[in-house]
Amino acid sequence: MKDIEQYDFDVSLIFAVLNGRVSAAINRRLLIDFKEQNIDITPEQLSVLSFLWKKDMVSQQELCNITFKDKPNMSRLLDSLEAKGLVKRQVDENDKRNNLIILTPEGRHIEQIAFKVANDTMAKALYNVTPEELSMGQNLLKKIFNNMQEKAEEKGQKKAKQK
Repeated sequence: MKDIEQYDFDVSLIFAVLNGRVSAAINRRLLIDFKEQNIDITPEQLSVLSFLWKKDMVSQQELCNITFKDKPNMSRLLDSLEAKGLVKRQVDENDKRNNLIILTPEGRHIEQIAFKVANDTMAKALYNVTPEELSMGQNLLKKIFNNMQEKAEEKGQKKAKQK
């Protein structure tokens, strides 16, 4: 493992990125851009809808896993999306304990405009960022994410062995 002192970096900037200030700033801008286009969703709801636009009729648990949300937060998100008429819950015929989440026609209808707004917002966020810088940033964030996933998996394996 590398010694952290060998790196010369701005600690306040690293922690700003790691604690979500960058994503919070993008989410605030995206929310404003959605409102300007009369799209009544939040960036958090967009993360759920984005997955459903790729793969409809999935379980709440699958949505939790893909979005890294816990069950109470996912239930709250789905309640809100259901109240807006964008999704509906349906009991899974194969397992009555599970709900399948299904896009409504209105949920499908907003896909293209929501993606256009999200893409425009990301274009604003990436202004003056070169393709090389973006690629380096993506690679760095993937490595950090994978390092944290590996650590979580190792910890889970150690706990399982202790039982």
